[in-house]
Amino acid sequence: MASDLQTRVLDFIRGRAVDELFDTLALEAYWFQYDRNAVYRAYCDRQPPVTRWEEIPAVPTSAFKDFPIVCFPVQEAVAEFHTSGTTREKAGKHYFRTLELYHAAILPPFSTALIESGYRKLPMYALTPSPDEAPHSSLSHMMSVVLQEFGTADSGYFVTGGKLETDRLVRVLCEAQWAHQPVFLLGTAFAFVHLLDHCAAENLRLQLPAGSRVMETGGFKGRSRALSQAELYESLARRLGISWIVNEYGMTELSTQFYSRLQTCKTAPAWARVQVINPHTGKPAAPGERGMIRVLDLANLWSSICVQTEDLGVATSDGFEVMGRAAHAGVRGCSLTAEDFR
Repeated sequence: MASDLQTRVLDFIRGRAVDELFDTLALEAYWFQYDRNAVYRAYCDRQPPVTRWEEIPAVPTSAFKDFPIVCFPVQEAVAEFHTSGTTREKAGKHYFRTLELYHAAILPPFSTALIESGYRKLPMYALTPSPDEAPHSSLSHMMSVVLQEFGTADSGYFVTGGKLETDRLVRVLCEAQWAHQPVFLLGTAFAFVHLLDHCAAENLRLQLPAGSRVMETGGFKGRSRALSQAELYESLARRLGISWIVNEYGMTELSTQFYSRLQTCKTAPAWARVQVINPHTGKPAAPGERGMIRVLDLANLWSSICVQTEDLGVATSDGFEVMGRAAHAGVRGCSLTAEDFR
């Protein structure tokens, strides 16, 4: 039963199950998780009955800090990723029974946003630690997947001991400019701010070859100063000569990522749905109304397919926009506590 459902979800993600319906898989996944996760079942039993995917109770990201959100014995996990724990001392943990769904969900959205037809592998430079240095970082693991799939053999990581290796990174970027070799930079916004500050301090400007591109993630606050998305992108274009810049939205508690370029909204792949929820009613927000982002991610089959984030967003006609972090992230009717478990 479990292996059959996983195979069907995997085929759906890979575009092989053309006759499969998202609604059917979502409801089957919900009942799968209801049956296998006692914490989630106790929570769901206090919610209205589920007849449509839109009614599936969402697990708040805070619950990943308090409970193992799993549908299997946690000691059988092949991987666990931890949240950064910026707002609470205790980190959230996402356990994986298998990485097959996770890996399958990484590549199609990334490719759609950043890989054009006829793409030839580029040197990919990740402004993150390697998975060996940060084994519990979902971002580092994701980087390893895309570097393996889309990067040349000289691709690599440029954060060691928590510090960006700016001198080494600038050296390889200068070599790429001289060799007319396009490059692919991937990292967090604050890492790019650090790189840009270093370039400014050294009065350095590069003109990286056409075809170079950037994927940045993690918001727009630097460690020493705040920077808007528009300012960051303008600085990347001015200092590095790169205009192909894509923002990634993802989190440890999810298996799927979402992408957008400047002045475009983010879209969900076929196996995911994004709702913007009114925090006062727990219902979908009105069109154009700011609310809390809720994600249904079929690739989260072994944890929780429906996750209530602490991020603000607005639904658009063809996707959604992320508006930042909520100051008070609670959503009415969305709490998974020890009392729910009892």
